[in-house]
Amino acid sequence: MKLNPLADNVLVKSIEQEETTASGIILSTATKEKSVVSEVVAVGPGTEDHPMTVKPGDKVVVGKYAGQELKLDGQEYSIVKVADLLAVVE
Repeated sequence: MKLNPLADNVLVKSIEQEETTASGIILSTATKEKSVVSEVVAVGPGTEDHPMTVKPGDKVVVGKYAGQELKLDGQEYSIVKVADLLAVVE
């Protein structure tokens, strides 16, 4: 199934966090927080007030509580407004 965002919406997929800390401690699934860095999967066309400033493949920082989470074909995604994107990671 393909999902095409409308207006100024962006479909993102969280980038997996490391399973161990820098000191070698293995993290359980329960202690991991939602990653704030995500990869852009698809974008809408934008609006006059909010033009699209990212493209598929970009890595972005998303506000912690931004967007709507959804599951599609076994993968977890979020749909966020382009205004909820805080930065592009280069």
